[in-house]
Order: sequence, then structure tokens, then C-alpha cells
Amino acid sequence: MEEKKRVMGFWRTWGLSIGMMVGSGVFMLPTVLAPFGKYALLSWLVTGGGTVALAFSLAYMARRVTVSGGPYAYTRAGFGDFTGFLMAWGYWVSVWVSVAAVTVAFIGYLAEFFPTLRSSPNASLACGLALIWGLVIINCRSVRGSSALQLITSLAKFLPLLFLALFGLVSVESANYAGMIEPQSPLSATAAASALAMWAFIGFEVCTIPAGEVQDPARTIPRATMAGVLAVVVLYFAVTMAAFGLLPAEQLMQSTAPLADAASALVGPMGATIVALIALVATGSGVNANVFAVGQMPMAAALDGLFPSPFGKLTRYGTPAISFIIGGVLASISLALNFVDGLIVAFEFLILLATITAILPVAMSAASAWLFAVRDPSASKVGHLRDTVVAAIGFAYAVWVIAGSGRDSVYWALLLLLAGVPIYVWVTAQRRVQASLKET
Repeated sequence: MEEKKRVMGFWRTWGLSIGMMVGSGVFMLPTVLAPFGKYALLSWLVTGGGTVALAFSLAYMARRVTVSGGPYAYTRAGFGDFTGFLMAWGYWVSVWVSVAAVTVAFIGYLAEFFPTLRSSPNASLACGLALIWGLVIINCRSVRGSSALQLITSLAKFLPLLFLALFGLVSVESANYAGMIEPQSPLSATAAASALAMWAFIGFEVCTIPAGEVQDPARTIPRATMAGVLAVVVLYFAVTMAAFGLLPAEQLMQSTAPLADAASALVGPMGATIVALIALVATGSGVNANVFAVGQMPMAAALDGLFPSPFGKLTRYGTPAISFIIGGVLASISLALNFVDGLIVAFEFLILLATITAILPVAMSAASAWLFAVRDPSASKVGHLRDTVVAAIGFAYAVWVIAGSGRDSVYWALLLLLAGVPIYVWVTAQRRVQASLKET
């Protein structure tokens, strides 16, 4: 029976990671990074290196902690129940807010084909709710179906972007590179561009969460995590290089759809339509990956007794339906707030908080890897040095990214984490009551 639940092999696990990373962010990256000129390209080396170090740390922990939960489980293994709960709480909040945020992006791209969505908030909301609850139903019904959908949509967006990158690189205008902006401070430009670029990688950790559904998780999850991050590093760098070479810097900085403009320069007006379709698949895939995580993460914590028990209840299909439904309700409320005048700023602020609370568990996972490497060193001196140094680099990089998010964001993220403390106290009290009843 247990073996039947493990339906995710390497490619489905890889597809989950790719689906979470390659979302709406990549379609705006060239415009965001254009003001940094050639240092934007250098930032990919910094960001890619830091993300690879974090991915290595997660892969290291995945070989030692093979239960579901990913960053939550790794943090708990290293630093105990309370710290693990805080990371699970923060990550859970970040994921259901992200479901709503990526759904908004999906609606935006769908409006390219159905203009009514631009003028009708009700129609947009109805469309977004239909997407969220359609995916909730799929995830409640079957992990196999959800992971298959994730793999298909991940390939459907990854391969066309790779095509744009490869063919774009052979069609670039060298004059566009020569005309790139030269920031006055190379170091600060590289640091700022690296911090911005990191947002596009958030989500690479998601494939570590459903360990209970993965075949041979100690081997599959590390391979899928590293392969996903390396593939996206190459893709993002190539896409940015192609966009910088296909469009003049002045046009790129003012573009609201840089990849669409780059595709138009490459293959004509049809290119913009093709990119819009890819973006639609990318955002839809991103919503599904977040919905998957919004159910799996609290389930793992509930099974450990750190989240309310309903989150851990499984259906006859072996899925945490209640967890998915609660996450779907909260995501729907967040989505509805986006269409209420005056609350858009608050919604955008929640997205910023979600970003930080997603990075924190990854930072603590790297810290756990560092702790494990020191406490239980590899038999090989080289292996011990590698594990220790890479984990320390990953942790330092994550802290640097958090610091770059600004004081206000970190301040409110801390308050958000503390807001979960009453839940922890309540769950702990419930556990003790239940334990006392069993003893009597």
C-alpha cells in the first residue's frame, strides 16, 4: 500500500521544481535587470552560485531526512519542534498567498486572448476562482494526476523558452550589447541585480516537500533538486542574454513584455502571441505547484503533531483534502482582496512578506545542513569540508538575500511568524490533553 503512494519519479519531481521556479517572473526579468547593464549578466553568476549552494544543502538534507515536509522537516531535524513549526507556518502562509498572486498573473495573460477580463473584475475573479478550485480538486483526487499535469506544463513552458534563448543568441545584434548601460558602482549594481534575480528562483525547494510521495526520496529528491536549479540557471542566463542582444537597452527598459518584444524581433508579430501562450502555461503551472505545496506542507507538520490534526487527515486517495481545501479558501480570499479597490497595496505587501517567509525556511535548511555536516561529518575529509563549506555559503547567501529585502519587510515578516505562536501553544496543549486521556 505504501509503495502505491510513491508515484513521483525523477521527472515528475523535477517538473514540480521547474514549475514553481519558471513562473511569471522570468517574463519580466530582462526589463528589471536592464538598468544594471553587463552587471546584470554577472549577477546571474552570483545568484546561480548562491542558489546552487542552497540546492546542495537541501539535497544534503534530503538524503538524511526522507520524510515529507522539505524545509520544515529539515529545520525541525536540526533545531527542534518550535523552530520547525515557525518555518512551516511561515512557508504555508507564503504558499497560499502565492497561489493568489500567480493566479492574478495568469488572469493578466489570459486577458490577452479574452479582453473582457480587463474590464470586468467579476469575470476576472470568477476565472481565477475556477482555476484555483479546479486545481484543488485535481490535487485532492490524485497525486499522480497532479504531478503528471505539472510535468506536462513544465515541459510546455521550459522548451519554448529554451528555443527562444538558443535561437535568440544566434540572432543578436552585437551593437545592443555595446549600448548596454554602465552603472557607476559595479559592486552595488551586481549586488542589487543579484537580489532581484533571486526572486525568480524562489520555489526550487518545493520538490523536497512531498518526500512521502517520491520513489526512493533519498536519491530522487537530491538529483531532481540539483537538476532543476542548474537547468533554470542556464535557462535564465540564456534568456536574459538573448533579450539583451535582440533589443536595444532603451527599448528593453521601457518594455512591459520584454520576452514578447524579443520574440517579435526574432520571428515577427506572431512571436508576441507565442510568448503570451507560454506565459499562460507558465503561470497556470505555477498555480498548480503552489496548490500542491499548500496541501503537502501543513500535512507533514500535522502528522508530526505541530499543526492542527485536520491538516493531516488523508482521503481514500491518500491525499490531504482538508489541507488543500483550507489553503484554497485562504488563497481565494486573497484573490478576492486583489479586486477590491483600496486593498491592492495591502495585497502587494502580502506578496512581499510571502517572499521573505519562503526564503527563511530555506535559510534554516542550509543552517541544518551546516549543523549536520559539523555534528555528523563525512568519513572523507574532502567530503566533510565540501559539505560544511557549501552549507555555510548557502546559509550566508540566504541571509544576504533576506537583508536585501529591506528593514520593513523583515520587521513585518517577524511579526507574521510570531502570529503563529498561539497556534503552536494551542496544538501543544491539545497534544498533552490527548496524551493524558490515553494514559487514563
